[in-house]
Amino acid sequence: KGLIVNGRHYFFNVIRPEEKGSPSDLILVAVKHHQLEEALKDISNRVGENTLILSVMNGIESEAQIGAVYGMDKLLYCVAVGIDAVRQGNRVSFSRQGKLFFGEAENIHFTERVKRVQSLFDQAEIVYEIPEDMIRTLWWKFMINAGINQASAVLGAPYSVFQRSGDARELMESAMREVMAIAQAAGVHLSEADITNWNLFLSSLSPDGKTSMLQDIEARRKTEIEMFAGKVIELGKEYGIPTPVNQTLYRVIKVIEGD
Repeated sequence: KGLIVNGRHYFFNVIRPEEKGSPSDLILVAVKHHQLEEALKDISNRVGENTLILSVMNGIESEAQIGAVYGMDKLLYCVAVGIDAVRQGNRVSFSRQGKLFFGEAENIHFTERVKRVQSLFDQAEIVYEIPEDMIRTLWWKFMINAGINQASAVLGAPYSVFQRSGDARELMESAMREVMAIAQAAGVHLSEADITNWNLFLSSLSPDGKTSMLQDIEARRKTEIEMFAGKVIELGKEYGIPTPVNQTLYRVIKVIEGD
């Protein structure tokens, strides 16, 4: 039945996992955390010698998981930022399409792999940016998700609540600061300026927009809590950094999932 995006109907060519065929030039992995293991099996017939793989998944783990199966030489880092889409069944609506940040771990000079994807994105008119430090960008997105995704899920709140409520923002920011402390211990420089800049961007999102985790809660789908708070708690223990806010968010969301 295709997808209806902002009222316009789209149909796509679909390939079944068991179908044989030529290897793909580029594979975008865009599944939930708990679906990744199955997805990696499903794409096996399309991964060839020159295939590149980009994961647009949340979190900071998917690249390593994909690389463990197909080799890090096939991976480029990628995050999707600035999308305020809401999905209901096969209907998707958005006011901001966002952009993809992608590249090697360091992009002072662009490699041929990066240039290949850059050329494709230019042809497809996909909005992108190639940061100099992609590892920092991954952690930056992870910090944002730990804040806005989880806080919105426990509050049942669209972006408008965070745009007008200082208390909602404080809950979000306190979860983000725990990630910031862990990132700094891991040698990744995140700062208060990143939170300030995120709040400025948050103010530009559609007030009716909802995070992916809130949409999962409302649709009674499994959330990515293990990849967010679960990972923050794990890393906090590893680096000896307290994570009380993320521990509380974890417990609340697990209760909601259980109901």
